[in-house]
Formats: sequence, structure tokens, C-alpha cells
Amino acid sequence: MSESLSGSVERVTFFNEENGFAILRVKVKGRFEAVTCLCSLPSVHAGEWVEAEGAWVRDPNHGLQFKAASAKASAPTTEEGIERYLGSGLIKGVREGFAKKLVAKFGVKIFDVIENESARLEEIPGVGLERRKAIKNAWAEQRHVREIMLFLYAHGAGTARAQRIFKTYGEKSIEVVRDDPYQLARDIHGIGFRTADEIAGSLGIAPDSTKRALAGLRHVLQEAAGAEGHCALPRAELLARAEKLLGVTETVTATALENGLKRADFITEQIEDAALIYLPPLLAAEIDVARRVRALADAPSNYPTIDFAKATAWAEKQSDRELSVSQRTALRTMLSSRIAVLTGGPGVGKTTLLDAFLRIVLARQIVPVLCAPTGRAAQRLTAATGQPAKTIHRLLEARGGGGFQRGPGRPLEGDLFVVDESSMLDLLLFDALLRALPPNASLLLVGDVDQLPSVGPGLVLRQLIESEIVPTARLAEIFRQAAASRIVVNAHRINAGEMPERTSGKDANADFFVISRAEAADVAETILELVVRRIPARFGLDPRCDIQVLSPMNRGACGTRELNRRLQAALNPARDDGGMSEVERFGWTFRVGDRVIQTENNYDKEVFNGDIGRLSHLDAAEREIAVEFDGRKSAVRYDFGELDQLAPAYAITVHKSQGSEFPAVVIPIVSDQFLLLQRNLLYTAITRGRQLVIVAAQTRALQRAVRETGSHRRVSGLLARLRGVVRRGSRAESQQNETS
Repeated sequence: MSESLSGSVERVTFFNEENGFAILRVKVKGRFEAVTCLCSLPSVHAGEWVEAEGAWVRDPNHGLQFKAASAKASAPTTEEGIERYLGSGLIKGVREGFAKKLVAKFGVKIFDVIENESARLEEIPGVGLERRKAIKNAWAEQRHVREIMLFLYAHGAGTARAQRIFKTYGEKSIEVVRDDPYQLARDIHGIGFRTADEIAGSLGIAPDSTKRALAGLRHVLQEAAGAEGHCALPRAELLARAEKLLGVTETVTATALENGLKRADFITEQIEDAALIYLPPLLAAEIDVARRVRALADAPSNYPTIDFAKATAWAEKQSDRELSVSQRTALRTMLSSRIAVLTGGPGVGKTTLLDAFLRIVLARQIVPVLCAPTGRAAQRLTAATGQPAKTIHRLLEARGGGGFQRGPGRPLEGDLFVVDESSMLDLLLFDALLRALPPNASLLLVGDVDQLPSVGPGLVLRQLIESEIVPTARLAEIFRQAAASRIVVNAHRINAGEMPERTSGKDANADFFVISRAEAADVAETILELVVRRIPARFGLDPRCDIQVLSPMNRGACGTRELNRRLQAALNPARDDGGMSEVERFGWTFRVGDRVIQTENNYDKEVFNGDIGRLSHLDAAEREIAVEFDGRKSAVRYDFGELDQLAPAYAITVHKSQGSEFPAVVIPIVSDQFLLLQRNLLYTAITRGRQLVIVAAQTRALQRAVRETGSHRRVSGLLARLRGVVRRGSRAESQQNETS
């Protein structure tokens, strides 16, 4: 028999914003102590009035509880409830003490005062125009966010990203979502196609509708680009993937594709006898990159006349470093080309050669501009050359909402542009850089082509080299000093398909170790022991900032999620000091002192995917945290609703580590990671370690990682375009040439 419960929420013990599950302490009339209520709600705050239907149950650990089958929460009507409600952190800038003042002054009419007579707030001492406006705006925002939460909850979707939806669409949020729920998957990070599809079904969009099929096709192409790095998909594969995703017939997806092609939502291109389907921005970028690279490759060097022998001897004297024969050959290539690639593994002298090259061009009054895809890579480039370097995003002046302020209409300034870690360049970023180059500039791409390709779509560096139209210098000789490092030697062994050499733990100068374990669980335990105790004790490194765990994947006992949970508990445990030093959002607990990583580009905050920092401050009343990122002078602030952009970074994926180096790197390699165990992934992970690399592995898994070369290639037409073998008369290419 169903029973009822109603009362004021005294405390929200737990609330999961993904599914709405809540554990509440509710003050019920007639009961001396608050009772525990388990229910599901779109949102809930202390002070609200909750009404629930369900049954009383006795939990063996927690005693008597009310388990609700249905529940609803409403704004409080008593002064006590309103005071608790306003002081719960609901409104930014309103703490418990100020909530008391508000209720003491305006009583139960406070909500109406904030919404309709906000000027009266200035009657309270200490409240001026700015604070009054901030309170009114925060109240309006939370009201709209709450409406979005209710809408999402009513249509079977999680409410966690309601604030992100409001920031994207504003007061028209619900109207936009009703009109096209699939727009959520396109615009809102963390909302996938399946969530949007659930809302669409709830709104009555038929499973076989053209709108749904078009959204599914677009999603398949976006996922192929974002998760797999494809610039396009063959027509048959696109249709097959879409049919599996949507659960519809080929007729439905084929009809939707034809409609999408007519509307130019998609574009088809014939590349080497394959009909490829592109999203327009990727096709436009591919065509533009090929055209601009070919133009640079055909252009003569614009450096002033240089006596190569004298210049080389002078640079060697200046740096007190003699160049090898292969370095001299590479230097000549770099000085005689408008565009060039310098590639090679660790310890082969790329940095020494780049230093000599920059000394020579600077002596001839050539203005170099140095950049790299990530902040850490830019810092290392500055340290290595003594020249200032920026991230590519900052160089191009990324603007809020996406895009760049630098481009053909406002080109960059400089004579020579050097891009380090260029294996990380994806198609869209490389296109943006090329479009912003001054007309007579030279371009040098420096990177290790054997590392993992870019996270974004394309195989830019590899295909520039394979095209054979871009002059390329590849260094392979390991210098004597570098050969003393087992990290360097073993990186090259792995890249050649050979197992790494094992080092004795008794060797005081050893910098590379392999530790074998039988089971994945044993590897995980070893990782924890290494990071928390053994490495700090032997090498004197700080486990919270000097030691980085790099895992091939997110899931599993040795994946980043589980390792982050365990490492956080060991290195930065919860504190019982009475203050609020942690917040739980989006499946993570964030604590002051945590090492965190940015998981997407945020142009407004000027932080980018892969940036690592430390959570330095948490303000419960303002509902925000502050993160100090490496290389940034000031902390970056995040609202609690923006925390889906961050994740703990005690352990990160190898892909996220690209462009970075760490004093010590610990790498788990286990059979659970089977599909991701490839040579370039292990090679990339090992080359991230500067002083120490430890691989904790199951032997068979390590053997597979060394053996597998990754036969899977990304679908792209760039190589064919660079070689000039794309079928002439392509409609897309003609349109691109007309608008360029």
C-alpha cells in the first residue's frame, strides 16, 4: 500500500545530476528528527518543500527510510525554508549570512522582490548596484535552468547539463530543443546522440522520420571524425553505421542521405575509386590545405642569400655544438624551402638542429614565430630555443564560441613560422594556420611522425611526408649523449618492433624499467604502489605533480577512471575539517589540491583540450572553483555547471599526453586494452618521460603492443589531393577554388 510523505528538505545528502537520484533529509511535521527520503527529482535544494509517494523500508545499514516511487519539489513558503533555500548555494553570491539578512528584511516576499523589485535590495547595507544586478541575474538564470531541468526530466533525459544548455541557447532553450532536439548533440558537449534521440522520441518524432535519419547520418560522420580521426566515410560504410545506430532500413537512411546531399548537409567526392561522404567543413579544409601546401611547395625559398658553409660554422661556434652530416643535410633542406618538415625520434638532435637554424635566420633579420599545439609543448619549445612560443590557438587569437580572429583578412605577422609537435596537427587546425600565414612567409613543421596521430581528424604530418611534394628531413642517428638514456634506446627499439631491454633495479643511473605482473589487478596495485610510495622514496619526486600515469584507455582496472579514483583517494583524500573542500559533479569528485585536465577547447577561458593544472580554490557560495594551469599567470574559474570540462589527471590517456613531457611516467599495459595496444601508442607514452619511465605490464600484452603496427588508416582525401590525383571537375573543389 502506497504511503505519503511531505516536508521541508533539511539537507541534500546526495544528488546525482545525471539521473536525478537523491538522498534527502526531510523535516516532517510530527516527527522530532528528520527522516531519510530516497527519490528521483530533476533538481532539489535545501529548504524546498518535497511531496512523495512510496513506502517505508528498513535498510540494514542506515535504518528506516522512505523510498519514493514518485516525488516533486516546490519552492519553500516559510521564512525558515526560504532562508535555508537561499543559503544552499542556489544563487551565486548569496551565502547563509546574507540569506538571513534578505529574509529578515523582506520575509516570504523575497522571491518577488528579487524578480520584480530588485532595486529594493539596495536597502540592505553593503548591497550596491553591481551586487544587486548580480543577484537578479543569477536568480533569473537559475529559474531558466530549472525550467530546462524540468523539461529534460519530463522527457527522460538527465538534467546535469541544463546550465550548459542555457548558456548556449539562453531563454529560447526549450523552444530550440522542441524544434530540433538533435541540435543538443551537435552543440552541447557531453550530450550524445542517444540522449537527444530519447528526447526526440518523447516529443513524437517518428523512428523512421527523415529528420531523425539525417541527424543519425550527421552523428555517424561526427563520431568518425572525433573518435576515429576520419575526414569522411565511404558511402556504404556510412549507411551501414547509420542503420545500426538508428535501427531502420537501408531505404530510410539512403533516402535521408540523398536529401542531405541535395541540401548540401553532406557532400560526396570520388577519391581513388571510392565515393566518400564528407561533412562540408572537413571537405573545405581538406581542399584548402592541399591547395595552400602545393602553392608553398612550388614557391621558391624567400630567405636572403646565405653562405651555407660559413653560416653553419658560425652557428656551431655560437652554440658550441657540432652538427652531424645528417643534420647539415637537413639544415640545407630547411634553408632552401618555403615549406619543410623536420622529423625524427628522441635523441636524434632535432632540438640542436632547430637551434642552429634559428640562429642563422635571426642573424639575417628574419622574424621567426614559434608555436605548438599545446601549452606544455610551447613552454618546452621556449626553453629549448630561448625564443618565445605560443600555442597555435593563442597565436591565431581564438575567439569565444569557436573560430579565430587571424585569417586571410587579418594575417599573422612574421617571416618564418615554426610548428613543433606537428604530429598533433589535425586537419582543421592546420587549415586555420595556413589561412593566417602572411603571403611571403615560410613554414617549418617539426615533429615525430611515428607518434600517435592527432586527436582530431586527419593524418596531416604523415600525409605531407608521404605526398613527397614537401621537402622532408628525417633524422635517425642517436647521439652519444642520448644513447646513455635507456628511455631513448628503448623508444627506438619499440619503434623498430623490438621488445625493450630490461634494466636491473640495482643500477643507480637507470631511467627505464619494465615490471611484469600476471593479472590486470596486480598491475593496478603495482601502479598505486609505484606512484604513492616507491618512486617518491627512491627518486624524490612529488607524486601529485611530477609523476604521470599514462593509460591506453579509460575503462577497466588499469583505465584512467579507476586509477584516478584510487590515486585521488591515496594522494588527496577527503578532509573532515568542517569546510567545503570538494564538490561532486558529472561522475567525479573534485577536491582542492587535485590535479585536473581540461577535456575540451574553451575559447572564452583560453584553456584547451589537454591543458593540465591544479584545483586551487573552491567557493560553495559562488558555486565555482579555480584552477591554476601550468604556464598561466592567473587562475581560471569554472562554475559548478562547467565541471564537465574537467577530469582528474592523476592518470590520463596516452592521447591526452601528446605534446607534454613529465619528470616520471608510469604506463600500465594489460590485455584488457587489447584493441588499443599498438606500437605508436606505446612509443608515444614512453617518449613522454623525461627522467624516468616505468612500464608495468602483462608480458603478452606488452608483446602485442610492440608487435602491432596499427594497420587501420584514417579515411582522408588529403594525400590524393596533395599528389594531384583527385578526379578533376569535382563540384566541391570547383566551389572551393571560386571562394578562395
